[in-house]
Amino acid sequence: MVAFEVPEVDYTRYSNRQLIAVPLAVLGVALLILLAWSLMNPAPVNMGTDFTGGTQLRVAVTDGGGEAAIRSAFDQEISEVQYAQASGEYIVTFGPEADAEAVESAVSSAQNLDNRGLNQISPSFGESVQRTALLGVGVAFLGMSILVFALFRTFVPSIAVVLSAFSDIVIPVALMNVFGIELTLGTVAALLMIIGYSVDSDILLNTHVLRRSGDFYESTYRAMRTGVTMTVTSLCAMAAMAVTAWLFGVQLLTAIGLVLVFGLAADLMNTYMLNVTLLRWYVYEGVNR
Repeated sequence: MVAFEVPEVDYTRYSNRQLIAVPLAVLGVALLILLAWSLMNPAPVNMGTDFTGGTQLRVAVTDGGGEAAIRSAFDQEISEVQYAQASGEYIVTFGPEADAEAVESAVSSAQNLDNRGLNQISPSFGESVQRTALLGVGVAFLGMSILVFALFRTFVPSIAVVLSAFSDIVIPVALMNVFGIELTLGTVAALLMIIGYSVDSDILLNTHVLRRSGDFYESTYRAMRTGVTMTVTSLCAMAAMAVTAWLFGVQLLTAIGLVLVFGLAADLMNTYMLNVTLLRWYVYEGVNR
């Protein structure tokens, strides 16, 4: 079994400004990406069929023509064609303006395509699902914030957890735009999981520093030994899931795995740079003022 040893970081070598500059810069870039995306598109992130509505068709190509054969069979515009290696099928996605009956008629007329199933989501239903999903993320974040403030009852330690969790969400969403990952019910679930991971590691750090014996740096390292081990283990597991899902053509699990990898990597940075900086300022300067 491979042993994982968390190195002890000498935080005394770095000023608060040096430590906090990196996570704030990354957060700023992520916010700029979302702002630019909002100006060029209807939403700050690309919405999947779950939220925009549309038609998804599962087909098998019988003559080996592949994606080219699929695209030539339909007059209607195709948004995306994905190959599912595990089943040998293609998942063909049409926009909300597509006519499901026309799609079924076209695939029935094609000699080299075998219809394996069709699923249609109306734009109004997709919009309703979108509102519900985003409301769920907002309520989860708000509930987390209230719980954190009730737990610590002091502004700086509480805002450190909330700010870290906010950054842990914003950075993966911005990277979703960069890597072309759509917001679906699956990736929303991944974002909710990131909130849980983020709060777990940040509360662990704050509890060790504020409520246990030992000086600041000793307490920070104790929290890191547990927190970094948990986060890196989860990150490796999610990376393995994403790679495996990509190899077998399972697009949903690939997207979920990548979003979790982005979020967990951001959590490592935000917890042990941003949160540590705010806690150190609070312990050595803020408490005594």
